[in-house]
Amino acid sequence: MRELRSELTRLNRRGIWLGWLGLMAVFAVLINTVIYTIAANGSAPPGGGPGVAFPSVATLESSSGIVAGVSSAASMFGVITLSFWAIATASDYSTGLIRLLAAAQPHRWRLLLGKIGALLIWTALATTVAVVVNLAAALPSAEAAGISTELWMDDLASEIARAWLTSFSASVVWGIIGLVLALLSRSAAIAISVGIGWVLLIETIIKTASSEAGQWLPGTTLTALAQGGTDDLTFAAAILIGCIYAAVGLIIGLVIFIRRPITE
Repeated sequence: MRELRSELTRLNRRGIWLGWLGLMAVFAVLINTVIYTIAANGSAPPGGGPGVAFPSVATLESSSGIVAGVSSAASMFGVITLSFWAIATASDYSTGLIRLLAAAQPHRWRLLLGKIGALLIWTALATTVAVVVNLAAALPSAEAAGISTELWMDDLASEIARAWLTSFSASVVWGIIGLVLALLSRSAAIAISVGIGWVLLIETIIKTASSEAGQWLPGTTLTALAQGGTDDLTFAAAILIGCIYAAVGLIIGLVIFIRRPITE
């Protein structure tokens, strides 16, 4: 708990509040503007790259339409989460703070678990902000696009809870990936570049070469998790693969953090 409180105190900065939560809010508004503009034009949803999905008009008019923006922005929220997990991890090395922390607490695994716990709390807060802003932006966007919202009140609480839980779960796995990349590189810039480059470039190439292999990649898998499953990957399979990514990432992160010399 001491390590957790320490990390929460250090993360309680204006840059984190405005950057992380602010970007989540901005992308929640942006994605709703985009998906309802496409619906208003009456065109078919365009095909996207890894982690990008545009709902159909039928989906927007269903009971889950009110939270469609949350799952559609899964990759955006994931990249934001990856970035701030990487920044929070790599900054300990760039500032030299990790040496003081390790001297004060020789059990390094406690330091890492405290950091992960604090980042989980922040991820939950960021997900809540994204869902709340999405709810605020969805109705005016739907009205402007002429989308029916009659079914939106059906199972409203369960739809919101489902959207929050799936988005949070996918974001956590993205965050763990960012943490591992930051531990490996000890650089937030490198970790973020690799994460974004993987989603935007490498997965595109792999999916172009083999659509079947692309179903198991992080961007596609975590988008399927955030959406509650897709035609290519069921929700159960997405949960399983997401848990595997998270478990492997945590194991790698713990091994690196515990065994790798801090002054290396």
